[in-house]
Amino acid sequence: MAVKMSQGLKQTQNLAMTPQLQQAIKLLTLTHLEMTNVIAEEMVENPMLEEAGGEGEVEVDAAADENREATTEDFQEAPILKEKDDFDWDSYADSFNSNSSAPNMATPSSDPDEMPTYENIVSKSMTLAEHLEWQLKMENLSDDEWKLAHLIIGNINDDGYLEVNFEDLIAESGLKREDAFDVLEMVQRLDPVGCGAQNLQDCLLAQARIAEERSPLLERIIRDHLEDLQGKNYEKIAKTLGVNSDQVKKTALLLQNFHPKPGRLVAAPDTHYILPDIFVVEVGGEFVVQVNDEGIPRLKISKLYQEMIKRGAGHKNDEASEFVKEKLRSAEWLIKSIQNRQKTIEKVSKAIVSKQQEFFKKGPKYLKPMVLKDVANDIGMHESTVSRVTTNKYMHTPIGTFELKYFFNTGIGGKDGGADIASEVLKMKIKAIFEAENPAKPLSDQKVVEILAKENLTVARRTVTKYREMLGVLPSSKRKEKN
Repeated sequence: MAVKMSQGLKQTQNLAMTPQLQQAIKLLTLTHLEMTNVIAEEMVENPMLEEAGGEGEVEVDAAADENREATTEDFQEAPILKEKDDFDWDSYADSFNSNSSAPNMATPSSDPDEMPTYENIVSKSMTLAEHLEWQLKMENLSDDEWKLAHLIIGNINDDGYLEVNFEDLIAESGLKREDAFDVLEMVQRLDPVGCGAQNLQDCLLAQARIAEERSPLLERIIRDHLEDLQGKNYEKIAKTLGVNSDQVKKTALLLQNFHPKPGRLVAAPDTHYILPDIFVVEVGGEFVVQVNDEGIPRLKISKLYQEMIKRGAGHKNDEASEFVKEKLRSAEWLIKSIQNRQKTIEKVSKAIVSKQQEFFKKGPKYLKPMVLKDVANDIGMHESTVSRVTTNKYMHTPIGTFELKYFFNTGIGGKDGGADIASEVLKMKIKAIFEAENPAKPLSDQKVVEILAKENLTVARRTVTKYREMLGVLPSSKRKEKN
């Protein structure tokens, strides 16, 4: 009996990601420093690779001399200090919520050259935990107290805050509650004061208690009216505490001497150094792109191993010959991948500079809307390639250093529906509007929409709200001074 079988056939195409192709893609995403490290590792593992340098040798990039690192200048701005007649909680809270090492509330000294007092200088050679434990050694603690103190210090983060529930540490220590809190208070009194607190309120209270001029009023404000202070509701605080609003404002100014992140005085954030991949320099009124080849060796294939391949050409089954051939293919691919990476970065950078001339001439306010597709079409490459090239790559320009991704912004705000302004520029405009507002009559999001409309920028209220939140600006109801 014959059985009839039908079978559906489907033809598909798949892109085989060879190790060489994976390597080429990986090189595109690496930073300049990572790139040099990869090359150094490959030169150790692959005997085929040698650094070119002698006369008559064929080098990786014939145009390497054209892409030397440009000399750069330090761009420094003088700090801008603003004097206010009352406590600016927004700036202080911003310090608490950011990664800064100290509040942005420092009162300008009458003598700009005056050095901080010795008591305010904390050794940077120790970690925060080591610094706290060093001070505890001067205290007469029992074994159980030492155990709890180490538990507390071991659970303090870089900002100086206790990251675990203190009740759990009490249970682990075996101490009585009141004895445990004595140990906690002892840790919080160590330098920098306030470390070991579980929240901002406890941190500020710890600093208020050891202040040179202790203020019971300030402690009450911190303990019972921190939210009212945030909302600038001075009249409510004054009424509750039985004082006048001016006295509340004057007392709140004492917070300028406190640190919302005391741990950062010792455990400063790690410094990340940026090595630009591209330099943009102005030459004869035009902006020229120079790819940074500093530290990237110019490679060549070892002549010694080339001779070995020639001698072993007739021994196809010879394992040594096959090993050398494989290393040769790997070396050639690496050299081509490096060339491709540098040329692709150069193409993308030139396209960015070409499209953002106003930015380089006049500054960030003149950044134009630009998406990956714009550059991809300009240089004849896929958007994914442009995306990889712009990842972790930095461009040093006459007006500062920028990540390549910074230049890509969607367009927002055109009255006719067009892309008239880059999203980053819109954010700057919104920030400027809030900074210029009258503190007694803060602007609502809708009012900001109306102000932008006068500049022919049609922006939805939810867009303003989104950027306001990104900028860390509170709603108008919380920015208004109630006095």
